[in-house]
Amino acid sequence: MRCPQCGDRETRVVDSRDLDDAATIRRRRECAACSMRFTTYERTEAARLIVVKRDGGRQEFDRDKLASGLRKSLTRRPVPDQAAEQAADSIEIELRSAGVTEVPSQRIGTLAMERLRGLDQIAYIRFASVYQSFEDLADLKREVDSLYATRDDSSLAR
Repeated sequence: MRCPQCGDRETRVVDSRDLDDAATIRRRRECAACSMRFTTYERTEAARLIVVKRDGGRQEFDRDKLASGLRKSLTRRPVPDQAAEQAADSIEIELRSAGVTEVPSQRIGTLAMERLRGLDQIAYIRFASVYQSFEDLADLKREVDSLYATRDDSSLAR
């Protein structure tokens, strides 16, 4: 590790701690040449996950882009502040645990709608209306009716 002050490569680890449930390691280091102390973070680099778009194009999976879309749907809804981040994390974990390197964008959209449906039905409708490109009010009504049907089923189970 190169010292940020003098550029010397001789540094020693003074302290190490696990962060984020052992996904990241925080290390305090000291430069042998100038004695400056600094902190580094080590994280395992996951294999690249490629998203295959509807038009056949490919791009690298962007967790922040997913979280942003979820956040927009959850705007001004009564859900915890970190709900979008947690949903994006769980979607990424599910995608990576599948063990594939390419995933269709439709799969990501479906997972996002599943998470939003469990979090907030209005946010779900917001996301679905954009993701599924509702053509008219009939499409929107059909989706809302579907939500009512599942809500009635779950309230009868109680």
